[in-house]
Amino acid sequence: MPMTAADILAHPALERCVRSQAQSLLSIQGTSPRIASLFATQQRWLMAHAALAQYFRNEADNPGAGLLAERFLERVERHDLASRNTASAFLTEMHKYEMVRFVAGSEGRRHPPFEPAPAVLMALFHWHALHLATLDGLDDGGRVVAFHARPALLGAIQPLIADGLIGSGDIRKPPKTFELFTWIDEGGLVMDRLIVGCRQDAAGDERITTDVTSISELARHLNLSRTHLGRKFSEAEAFGSLGWSGARGRSPLWVSAGFRREYHAAQAVKLAIIDAAFEACVVPAEGGRNPLPQSSILAGSA
Repeated sequence: MPMTAADILAHPALERCVRSQAQSLLSIQGTSPRIASLFATQQRWLMAHAALAQYFRNEADNPGAGLLAERFLERVERHDLASRNTASAFLTEMHKYEMVRFVAGSEGRRHPPFEPAPAVLMALFHWHALHLATLDGLDDGGRVVAFHARPALLGAIQPLIADGLIGSGDIRKPPKTFELFTWIDEGGLVMDRLIVGCRQDAAGDERITTDVTSISELARHLNLSRTHLGRKFSEAEAFGSLGWSGARGRSPLWVSAGFRREYHAAQAVKLAIIDAAFEACVVPAEGGRNPLPQSSILAGSA
């Protein structure tokens, strides 16, 4: 049985596991900032998942079919993820920076289909493996081993995860401080950095000291506008979600227990969606069904 969000949120190992997950996500940003830009905001994150889900489903039905821009724009509009113009600009940007490319042999078609670049697929595989490792850390499961043994499962799991994320009110409308950061560039990574920096012996504390002392340094490390990030920190400070332990800008930043719980709750919802998708795909696969053709681009990856 997959774990529920409530199960995950109540687990005593959650703080340790999501801290490790946050550190790994920060490492991905450091090594592949261009790919990380796919998920720079909540909106881009959801649009990317929508596009990848459509791609994988098309490939399962007809290998080489790829993703048609018009179908992607229709799905974004149908689920109210963004305006048509915003979604079109997102896809254009992804093509410009070679995050997606035209399917080989389709360049002469009036509406050539797209496919993700191999580097994007590998990053996506690692993103899934990372979250499955977090789940394994909670219940000593063997999800990561199973996933690495059958990497083509990605094509079946990802669309179910995308459906869950797009359809979740908790994901689409998170609590106020979490939402404040999810809609700015690299906002998720800002929160990851704060969580990684939290003092570990803080159980029961209402204010949890971090090792972050400079907004400017944080903005520079994540390639963000210091002015914009400072404005968001001021808003979060007005909520009582974070503040300075001493002189403003010259002392360690603290985050509230409530803000950290918002972060943990959001991770719990996401992890429960991933666990349910994994369960739905692995059990049939172990019964003899193969969710993707072996010619999948990921069939030989590890």
